[in-house]
Amino acid sequence: MTTQQSVQAGSHRLVQLFRSAYWVALAIIAAMALASYLLLQQMLATQQGDQSILALAHAQRALSQRVVFLALTTDDAVFTKKPGLLNSLKEVTTEFETNYKLLLEKATSAGEAGDVATMSPFDAVLYSRPHHLDYFTNMLAANAWRFIAAVHTELSVSGPTNGYLASRESARLDETTARATLAGYTALSDLMRDQSNARLETMLKLHKLLFLATLGIIVMVALFIFRPMANVILRRTHELVDARNSMAFIAVHDGLTGLHNRAFVTDHFDTLIKGANRREERLAVIQIDLDRFKQINDTMGHAAGDMVLVVTAQRMREACRASDLCARLGGDEFLLVLSDVGTSEDINGLTKRILAAVNQPIAYQGATINPGASAGIAVYPVDADNSADLMVHADLALYAAKKMGGSSFSFFSDELRQELENRRRLENDIKAAIAHENFSVYFQPQVSLSDSKIIGVEALARWHHAERGMISPGDFIPVAEQAGLMAQIGRIVVRKAILEAGAWHREDINFGRLAVNVSGAELRENDFAQFLFATLDEAELPADKLSLEIVESVILDDEKTGIAAKLRMFRIAGINLELDDFGTGYASLSHVNPNEIDRLKIDRRFVKNINNNSDNSKIVRAITELARGLGIAIIAEGAETEEELASLMALGCSEVQGYSIAFPMPDGEARDWLVARNPKKAKLTVVRDKRA
Repeated sequence: MTTQQSVQAGSHRLVQLFRSAYWVALAIIAAMALASYLLLQQMLATQQGDQSILALAHAQRALSQRVVFLALTTDDAVFTKKPGLLNSLKEVTTEFETNYKLLLEKATSAGEAGDVATMSPFDAVLYSRPHHLDYFTNMLAANAWRFIAAVHTELSVSGPTNGYLASRESARLDETTARATLAGYTALSDLMRDQSNARLETMLKLHKLLFLATLGIIVMVALFIFRPMANVILRRTHELVDARNSMAFIAVHDGLTGLHNRAFVTDHFDTLIKGANRREERLAVIQIDLDRFKQINDTMGHAAGDMVLVVTAQRMREACRASDLCARLGGDEFLLVLSDVGTSEDINGLTKRILAAVNQPIAYQGATINPGASAGIAVYPVDADNSADLMVHADLALYAAKKMGGSSFSFFSDELRQELENRRRLENDIKAAIAHENFSVYFQPQVSLSDSKIIGVEALARWHHAERGMISPGDFIPVAEQAGLMAQIGRIVVRKAILEAGAWHREDINFGRLAVNVSGAELRENDFAQFLFATLDEAELPADKLSLEIVESVILDDEKTGIAAKLRMFRIAGINLELDDFGTGYASLSHVNPNEIDRLKIDRRFVKNINNNSDNSKIVRAITELARGLGIAIIAEGAETEEELASLMALGCSEVQGYSIAFPMPDGEARDWLVARNPKKAKLTVVRDKRA
């Protein structure tokens, strides 16, 4: 009973609130109507001002032509008719000057009223190329008065000449001046018309918006002021309560799979740990990741990927107990927190059962999908005593499972703990190296086997650590990518490589094209294009001397990231695009065309032992024929033996890069290598003959 009375009291207060809102709405409508009226008045006043200026500009066009016409007519007229024509010329010239002054005053008053956008283009027509309207207007008027003074002198009569002396030589009223003046006033008329129309359109849109807003307020008032609305609000109160409960559910659950989300895990994980600690139980934290989820998305579409996520979540939920926590962290990453798991053998068996359920094939539109899943396991309190470390350790164990080939699981261990510490130290060292730009660039030449010419060099990132010495890119690049530092390293390498190539270009050292690897993280940065073009300008390196090597996953990146448009802009600017590691990803052949790619690079795994591996030979032949048919260049990387070079040449792939040609070299050695293989230029020798 008390609850019902509270609801009724709340409803009564709500009705009173809407009554008050009624008067507020009326006040808003009145304010909007007044604003619409004032806006309309301003619009009419501005339009009238624009029309007056436009009318003056039209009048000036006609007067400028009449001045020239009267001057030419007076000059050709017989002696008896010249005085009358001369008076007409004076009147027209005076009106021409008066109108011009009035035109300047109106334009200046418009600018003082705050319409800066009107004055700036106006000044451009008056004082800038190509019109110089002020100059030609004054010149036309001045020449007219000089002509009048000259004719006065010839007729031996006196009259107003505005202070100009008779000078037939300087009083030239030819067609050039007339056309220039006419063109200037025509441009001014067009400018004023366009600005007037644009301003009018803007004001009309705003007026329309105010009108629609007014109608919206009226409609709302009409809907909410009637008594039946109070009953509707009462019914809606219960619906709002249900909606609040639904929102509370959505806030802690994943919208696609229905599992708990990362926010819920963050809020409740520590509570689970405290409960396990109080009961002296062990918790198993299992992080699961689908091995081929990206491949499924790329080849079958996002709808298939979503369906795989839903089925996977359902299988996890069915394989776990009601007391266990199942969550989706994002993407294809899932987290299971299993309470009271017992011994390591029990965890081992439970994980096998979960993965066996997840790894079952999935039927989708007549196709069979085998998603595959890997898992990493961390145990409380053995591996860590807090949620953050447990999740990090489970993720590291997952990474180890994926390194073993996927579709398996791995426990966190002391070895992984040591690896984690090493990764953390390496990450800190990478940050310090970025701050001091300690990354260097090595260059590996690319040559054509058919004529032994140098066709390019590839820039490769290298890092010489002060204590550990040279660190392999295979060691620091994965760490940098996981830490989100690859884009910063890429900029250092790209800039150093372009500056060095620019120096070669200025010294006329032939190096073909400079190829630099660019990651998706770099291309997603908003200012990457600005950085790249600024670096090219700084190095004085032509755009066609640069190639950007991208992997197939970048080509497949969603258009919403802006990468595709950015790549097209680079190609328009003359920069070449190369598809690196071709044949190892899942790029659609619709992207492999000369409108998007300039060259394909065959991955080294297909080149290795190609002379003894018939499968690799067939793959290289197929890629070569595909590229040749599409008109795309092709290059093979990783050629290390003479036999591999001979096989590539026989298959039609004459452009190669590899240890059999040259090892990656620092800039000094690369320069010497290029200079030694550049053709010698003939030197001009001056022969001094003895004169007789």
